[in-house]
Amino acid sequence: MKIKDLLSKDGVSLNQTAADQGAAIDLMVALHDKVGNLNNKADFKAAIEAREAKGSTAVGMGIAVPHAKTAAVKKAGLVAITVPSGVDYKSLDNQPSKLLFMIAAPDGAADTHLEVLSKLMTMLMDQTFTKSLIEAKTPEEFIDLIDKQEDARDKKNNADASVSPAPSKTGLKLLGVTACPTGIAHTYMAAEALEQCAKDQGHSIKVETDGSGGAKNVLTDSEIAAADVIIIAADKNVEMSRFNGKKVIKASTADAIHHSKDLIDRAVSGDVPVYQHSGTISKSSSSMDNESAGRKAYKHLMNGVSHMLPFVIGGGILIAIAFLLDDYSIDPSNFGSNTPVAAWFKSIGGTAFGFMLPILAGFIAQSIADRPGLAVGFVGGALAASGATFANPGGDIPSAFLGALVAGFASGYIVLCIRKLTDGLPAALEGIKPVLIYPLCGILVIGLVMCAINPIVGALNTWISNVLTGMSSGSIVVLGILLGAMMATDMGGPLNKAAYVFGTAALANQNETGYMIMAAVMVGGMVPPIAIALATIFFKNKFTEGERKSGPVNFIMGLCFITEGAIPFAAADPLHVIPSLMVGSGVAGALSMAFKCTLMAPHGGIFVFPVVGNVAMYLVSLLIGSVIGAIMLGILKKNVNE
Repeated sequence: MKIKDLLSKDGVSLNQTAADQGAAIDLMVALHDKVGNLNNKADFKAAIEAREAKGSTAVGMGIAVPHAKTAAVKKAGLVAITVPSGVDYKSLDNQPSKLLFMIAAPDGAADTHLEVLSKLMTMLMDQTFTKSLIEAKTPEEFIDLIDKQEDARDKKNNADASVSPAPSKTGLKLLGVTACPTGIAHTYMAAEALEQCAKDQGHSIKVETDGSGGAKNVLTDSEIAAADVIIIAADKNVEMSRFNGKKVIKASTADAIHHSKDLIDRAVSGDVPVYQHSGTISKSSSSMDNESAGRKAYKHLMNGVSHMLPFVIGGGILIAIAFLLDDYSIDPSNFGSNTPVAAWFKSIGGTAFGFMLPILAGFIAQSIADRPGLAVGFVGGALAASGATFANPGGDIPSAFLGALVAGFASGYIVLCIRKLTDGLPAALEGIKPVLIYPLCGILVIGLVMCAINPIVGALNTWISNVLTGMSSGSIVVLGILLGAMMATDMGGPLNKAAYVFGTAALANQNETGYMIMAAVMVGGMVPPIAIALATIFFKNKFTEGERKSGPVNFIMGLCFITEGAIPFAAADPLHVIPSLMVGSGVAGALSMAFKCTLMAPHGGIFVFPVVGNVAMYLVSLLIGSVIGAIMLGILKKNVNE
């Protein structure tokens, strides 16, 4: 397959003008729809905008490559527009974009097309080539330029592959790994930039690309052993244990694309820390990561939470459906399982929900100690759920969510300690460490730890539960204000996640107070995007044309409980937007608590409203909070012309 197989002349529109990013997106989405690449135009546009909300796909040098992989795409395709006068696409280098490609990739399809698209991304690093595309007069000329460049590149690559290069006498042996969350554009452009810069300076380099179609050009053990320096240009986690003991530079894909020379110069200087994959905080590892102990702990926690959430969400919604379908009057004490259909849903949901604590602890431990920590953490989390004690190993006092947190961190550091203690064992025993020594000793030690702490943490949980249950209507409203405001403070960041994790932990208690807390958390997270959408409609002079066009999309994101929809607006004007949204979300959380609204599902937005207790007042809480947030935006934000 070649690039022209994905790009037709009807999908190329030259010499366009676009007022802003939103207008450019509309032009390219329309082209995709015109050439028949889409199942659903609106859903595809929403997927493109959701990707842009995470960070602009304008990579600089006048190039933007918006992309989405979604079920709204019928077949893989590529469209392109040129905007010679430039469009502000929120580029990494703050320069207008003049050449824009939009990639549409279908879910679940073969990834052959991604290899073709990766080739295009590397070709775009040639600024002479991109200039010729911008100056093309017809779509046919545009496609012909791409085809000729692709043929020349393939011919050169084949020639290079058939000749073994002479070893450099002075240059370094460099390796690289590039990776971005979607693995379509930035991954390959970063790799090309590193390869070209290293070649220009006389160094050899091989770059592994961790793209959407899987890792390509994978580094071998012998190559890693022989490398002088390894450059990791990644915006997501990559497998790091293989680089233990090597000099490693960590950077983002943006650094590699725009500052590859700086990275290569740093490698040449020798001022590069040695990576130690032990999990301990040493001088070299801490200087390389430039992260505090608190930041590392937060990342370990989020690794556990992100793996736990699918079980909580799937299981929690099924349990909520069970309550929706059941008949309370049959047996109030058995509500949720009175009818066979309800009992079936609750059983399946309960099974999924039961994995919550082992998964949380297991993946916290894995983040700390890599794979050997996984089994130990799983067992620790299961013991927290069962409540094992020395007096009753079968289960007595569950320490629940807090116990699982302790188990996850304890398990990870227990495995690191065992690894440290066994460093001096003969090399012949190296192979049995991960399959025998680490799990056997780790599970034994975490068993002792959990039997000791379960009674303590269990008692703390009981106290917290009693305090929350005994809260007066006034104090529970204060809690609602706090949780709602936290959901709007950083919209997906640490405070938002802390409030959400607190809500899911309260949900696990399966009592009215816990359900009220979860309801306040969700309504607090729904308000920010909806308030933004309302403000863009009623206070047009406070927003740019592009913001006004993208604003209504936030209605959908807010109703789906996707707080992150408000991030681009908050990032553009944090001092005025964030306080406004915090007030709106705080009011919504307070009203939800005051009206004693309950929610048994940990996610779902408007789709789980049928299982909300006192749903009418819950809608009132959401509406009032959103309107207040919008009014605050109208008051605090300055007019665009100011």
